[in-house]
Amino acid sequence: MVSGNLFHCRKHSWPPEEYVGRATLQLLDFDSAAPPEQAWRRRLNSHANILKEFSVTFMEAIKMVRLGIRLWSYVREEASHGRKAPIDPFTRISCKPSASQGVPLGGMGSGSISRGFRGEFRQWQIVPGTCEPSPVMANQFSIFISRDGGNKHYASVLAPGQHEGLGKAGDQGIDSWGWNLSGQHSTYHALFPRAWTIYDGEPDPELKISCRQISPFIPHNYRDSSLPTAVFVYTLVNTGKDRAKVSLLFTWANSIGGISHLSGDHVNEPFLGDDGVSGVLLHHKAARGNPPVTFAVAACETQNVNVTVLPCFGLSEGSCVTAKGMWGTMVQDGQFDRENFKSGPSMPSSPGEALCAAVSASAWVEPHGKCTVAFALAWSSPKVKFLKGSSYHRRYTKFYGTSEGAAQDLVHDALMNYKRWEEDIEKWQNPILRDDRLPEWYKFTLFNELYFLVAGGTVWIDSRLPAPDKRNHRNGEKTDVKGTEAEVNLSDGALVKHTTTSDYYSEDESVVNHEGSNSYSQHHPITLLNEENDSDDGGRFLYLEGVEYVMWCTYDVHFYASFALLELFPKIELNIQRDFAKAVLSEDGRKVKFLAEGNTGIRKLRGAVPHDLGTHDPWNEMNAYNIHDTSQWKDLNPKFVLQVYRDFAATGDMSFGVDVWPAVRAAMEYMEQFDRDGDCLIENDGFPDQTYDTWTVHGVSAYCGCLWLAALQAAAAMALQLGDKPFAEYCKGKFLKAKSVFEEKLWNGSYFNYDSGSSSNSKSIQTDQLAGQWYTASSGLPSLFDEAQIKSTLQKIFDFNVMKVKGGRMGAVNGMHPNGKVDETCMQSREIWTGVTYGVAATMILAGMEKEAFTTAEGIFTAGWSEEGYGYWFQTPEAWTMDGHFRSLIYMRPLSIWGMQWALSMPKTVLQAPEINIMDRISISPSAAAISHEFGVRKIANKAKCFRAAVFHCSC
Repeated sequence: MVSGNLFHCRKHSWPPEEYVGRATLQLLDFDSAAPPEQAWRRRLNSHANILKEFSVTFMEAIKMVRLGIRLWSYVREEASHGRKAPIDPFTRISCKPSASQGVPLGGMGSGSISRGFRGEFRQWQIVPGTCEPSPVMANQFSIFISRDGGNKHYASVLAPGQHEGLGKAGDQGIDSWGWNLSGQHSTYHALFPRAWTIYDGEPDPELKISCRQISPFIPHNYRDSSLPTAVFVYTLVNTGKDRAKVSLLFTWANSIGGISHLSGDHVNEPFLGDDGVSGVLLHHKAARGNPPVTFAVAACETQNVNVTVLPCFGLSEGSCVTAKGMWGTMVQDGQFDRENFKSGPSMPSSPGEALCAAVSASAWVEPHGKCTVAFALAWSSPKVKFLKGSSYHRRYTKFYGTSEGAAQDLVHDALMNYKRWEEDIEKWQNPILRDDRLPEWYKFTLFNELYFLVAGGTVWIDSRLPAPDKRNHRNGEKTDVKGTEAEVNLSDGALVKHTTTSDYYSEDESVVNHEGSNSYSQHHPITLLNEENDSDDGGRFLYLEGVEYVMWCTYDVHFYASFALLELFPKIELNIQRDFAKAVLSEDGRKVKFLAEGNTGIRKLRGAVPHDLGTHDPWNEMNAYNIHDTSQWKDLNPKFVLQVYRDFAATGDMSFGVDVWPAVRAAMEYMEQFDRDGDCLIENDGFPDQTYDTWTVHGVSAYCGCLWLAALQAAAAMALQLGDKPFAEYCKGKFLKAKSVFEEKLWNGSYFNYDSGSSSNSKSIQTDQLAGQWYTASSGLPSLFDEAQIKSTLQKIFDFNVMKVKGGRMGAVNGMHPNGKVDETCMQSREIWTGVTYGVAATMILAGMEKEAFTTAEGIFTAGWSEEGYGYWFQTPEAWTMDGHFRSLIYMRPLSIWGMQWALSMPKTVLQAPEINIMDRISISPSAAAISHEFGVRKIANKAKCFRAAVFHCSC
């Protein structure tokens, strides 16, 4: 825990008074209209600089030339099938990334839209695995003000006019709008999942305006957190002597980003709903066979607020009503014709024609009076379809049904419930925000890094597969796929067997029609979804490694990010582990070409933890990553065991332990092949066989070896608690031998060498060398090493990898030579990984080194989030170089900042460790030398009351 007030006076404390006048803050101090004390802040006129991407050195390029050629060929092959390769460094997006991001909209898993800090709607991820980064500039809030006497009139878009999207092809018409806001006196304040924009006398000097953006991201609320909706609450304060008529306008294009608004057959229709909620539905017919989407834009009519709509206007001169004509009506009248509500659905748009809608909310604000106007946005795309044919219903359909028309119900409920959402959000956040022991920058960065759980391409479905009549069809043909029978040796001659069978209908490129074949010569892929579970266990969840690395639930990265899900949505975290546990016991014998070496192998080996759950058919076709053969990676299986034990210890969920235990056993047994010399310690194989997939390792490595030691201890502890004492003894015996070898080969008196080889970087100081100790301490297990060794190692990392890199203002570089020079062996050794920096900071906290921990993590804030940094807010990359150039924006791993929070506030189930060291409770018998013993599977399953469907079939 953080002790005292060590960080109370640290810099990077951004009081709102430095951005908004004190008088304005006092005027807005009601109904949550004022920005919070702790928030990330920007002025709207701040320059959104173009971000700089990393480049490889000449020598790195030479080393990777063969890989590059094979990758280029693979990218072209995938494109010929209409698919995007999961890693494609060759295709450049037309919209260059810039420092313009803000808090994204909506809950998790139903498609997302981000909103820049200057107000633009961008980063469209409605279609899974696809990101359209360019802003749709017709989507805006605008304001029109007239005062009694008619002497003063103001009309302006509520965004500064210097946007990269203005004046581009397809946006004709909006140039005629009043882009009059300078942004000099307007500020943005972000505290995910909310954001405030304060217009302090812009455009009307006598009108103070607060726009509060609210999304239903609510920890432990598995219903509302799945909803694709957001609310925008405008608070208006009239400081003038005259009454003011204020009309707020919300315009929206029938588009899912990119050029989709021009594809044709889109329809808009107005609606008058219950409780004064009125607006327009925009039915979007998606291209390329993607499921349709319906948007709803609405406002809430009250006694003082009048809502009118314009269901259709266009962006070109040929439109019936043009953007320019719509703007003119608002300038003149401040509202639209009420008869527009009776107009019904519009004619479908023609190809090349843009179709937009507008909702206006008008109110009179008395002198020195206040008024609140609420808008809502929702998007309903009930079916998520992957490119190889599998379709599922998104989780929110469990509560709102499968019609696109649910968008109207979503905006209604959002406008009725947003105050309750805010109460729940504040109840969750306030204990951290009010903790004076924590630095200010950490508080709001902790919450803002959660943006990825919305904007990280998340997909959230119900646990059950769709019923047969809702599944995909191809000529009415039904395909039966039978999974492999997984076997885990639990005793002499005794096996626990698990066979998965799934019946589903396939489409054009379903998993059963891969490369023109309806069967495989070896093993079939199996589905990881369970049809038998009718209870609501939180559903199944996917999130991308990153928007540039399009693979679902990349497991070596989830190792770092999973602390956020475990703390905030533990049901989701447990189900991700169940999915991987089931995957461990499966095998997929299809041939795959691995691009690094050009060799061929099979897609998925039984016993190996998959790298990811797939790209184009997740849960059914795993291991989309094909740079290396990850069945030979040394970190994935230990990371699985460590995550499972941590989750088991934190939740105390015995049924979860029973569910995944056969996979834990299988994962540990699989690793024995990598102990080449029988010393109980695994060895690396002279290629990048772990998450650092360009950084070669020889022999015993600090990173993988430490993970293996931790996994042995975790497996022993879990075995003991599940009643498998012989396996506990076996793991403890291996642990004691392996630890001795590990220290003998790598400990040099102050830290653990990078590896036991003889290369030029074998003695490098690796930031991540204590990753296993991080998990050990986070799970309440005994430390792997002496306290002095742990602190010495962490101090070495702090002094060299952190403080020797621009005085600690950039985070921790991955590798550093003991002479104080950065290890430039490869691209990744010289990079600073944001998530790894947060992870080592968490390890420091657990070791009682709080000051060093927060200084280390503050480097990521300084370089990535601060005004003096490089502009990576709400798009934190995997890595940046010493000169601040990024690699892979919007990346999963930085969620590991929640590992720091876990270290600061571990649950009681972890803190209340047994009085006797759990490893001391395991006595090693002579029979523990081999994995041959009895294991009471049925006894444990019976004790857990066969909770739901375990990954093995028991017959208690």
